[in-house]
Amino acid sequence: MIVDQFPWLTAIVLLPLIASLLIPVLPDKDGKRVRWYALGVGIADFVLMCYAFWQHYDASSATFQLVESYAWMPQIGFNWAVSVDGLSAPLVLLAGFVTTLSMFSAWQVDRRPRLFYFLMLVLYSAQVGVFVAKDLLLFFIMWEVELIPVYLLVCIWGGKKRRYAATKFLIYTAAASIFILVAALAMALSGGGDITFDMAVLGMKDYPLGLELLLYAGLLIAFGVKLAIFPLHTWLPDAHGEASAPVSMILAGVLLKMGGYGLIRLNLEMLPNAHIYFAPVIAVLGVVNIIYGALNSFAQTNMKRRLAYSSISHMGFVLVGIASFTDLGINGAMLQMLSHGLIASVLFFLAGVTYDRTHTMAMDEMGGIGQVMPKVFALFTISAMASLALPGMSGFAGELAVFVGITTSDIYSSAFCTVTVFLAAVGVILTPIYLLSMLRQVFYGTGANLTCNIEDSKSQNQEEDDDVVCFGTDCVLPNQSIYRDATPREVFIAACFLVFIIGIGFYPKAAMQMYDVKTVAVNAQVRQSYTVIAQANPRIYAQGLLIPKITEPETAPILGTLK
Repeated sequence: MIVDQFPWLTAIVLLPLIASLLIPVLPDKDGKRVRWYALGVGIADFVLMCYAFWQHYDASSATFQLVESYAWMPQIGFNWAVSVDGLSAPLVLLAGFVTTLSMFSAWQVDRRPRLFYFLMLVLYSAQVGVFVAKDLLLFFIMWEVELIPVYLLVCIWGGKKRRYAATKFLIYTAAASIFILVAALAMALSGGGDITFDMAVLGMKDYPLGLELLLYAGLLIAFGVKLAIFPLHTWLPDAHGEASAPVSMILAGVLLKMGGYGLIRLNLEMLPNAHIYFAPVIAVLGVVNIIYGALNSFAQTNMKRRLAYSSISHMGFVLVGIASFTDLGINGAMLQMLSHGLIASVLFFLAGVTYDRTHTMAMDEMGGIGQVMPKVFALFTISAMASLALPGMSGFAGELAVFVGITTSDIYSSAFCTVTVFLAAVGVILTPIYLLSMLRQVFYGTGANLTCNIEDSKSQNQEEDDDVVCFGTDCVLPNQSIYRDATPREVFIAACFLVFIIGIGFYPKAAMQMYDVKTVAVNAQVRQSYTVIAQANPRIYAQGLLIPKITEPETAPILGTLK
């Protein structure tokens, strides 16, 4: 009974935050004890969430589970309210997994280690808080708290243009998040009665269509910045280009998924009427992301910027899935977020491993290093194969689900579906080209000289501090680099990601069964809204683009279980 009443989610959110407060008083001289402490906290929190979900989470239910609510500011209806369902549970596990391994990947950070691990634990707590928040105002606060650690992590442990990249990230995301606060206040005050920010209650309200459209547009901007939707994406290549590898792992593996989660949780589930009008726009933006990101990857000579534009391209499939009006399409969007979180994390980790040896991100300066780093080359190749959606990898399962979902949509016209699938397929074709060309430039012999030769290096202690950059894990001068293959620690980290990438690729149901019931219920609600709107306005979409079909969805009875 005591175990059943234990506040699991509150403990999961607060454990890293409380543990981070002990770092300043932890006795340590060289940072070794701090890194072990931070890693132990990360592992403990991940084990705690795994146990809580294994014992108390029911994947067959579409309702909020493990609900915990404590009055915080009752005068304005603000509560500490946390819960999980099919949309949040897998992303909570992803956040714990990626963040824990990112701290392990930062094992050799020797520049202000106390501050580094303090910020990593605060970030851990904030991003989990975003996914479990049931109170919309709490969701906004956690969203804002997450910005500060990322800003400082990029600004202090980044490349030479780190301050510019960190400031741009902060301005973009902080300005866009204002729309979340405005939407929360508007939804809480709409309709009169007691003020509440509870998502379950807000989702049951009937908003005027004009207000709902404005709320949807504002939230689309807020989440579009985080998801890096064109043209709100420009902060992402700069942030990835300057951030250290552990921070890039979190940026690509978790923070981008916060945007996709917000779109499904708020825009799709809570504002279904407005989604009917915006869905074609989201589908078009998804196709633009896919092609634009892929084409821009070709122009990048910096490895991390190429991977950053690759992330923009892959997030386009999430948008297409969200806009598909099919159970499989939305399932595919969720699977694509989980898959990309794993694949992008391991790619940025290996980029950091490569930088530790070469101290450059210029691909044309790395030719031939595969000969001296065969393990790194093998791990990088497998990860790139997963990113280009090789069958048997998780990337293939996610993208295939999205393709089938949009193709079988009975809401869009066949012409719209055909064009969307064709253009998205162009991005799929471009992906292996820019990834394989990256492998060729970095690891194969291209006539380039190795950029770092420890035998010819000379002491340059007079170099300024700005030349000491931390893309990878070592904060050393370029002349101090030593070519060596992947260490057992680095192989272990990459293997942890690849096990799940290959496992999901061969058995996608292992991931999809966590959220399948919930996404089906959400899509049923959206289709019900479409039926009502199409009855009142049969020409809601332009003839030839979309042809409304007024049919009662078979999943309509599930609607009562959503709230």
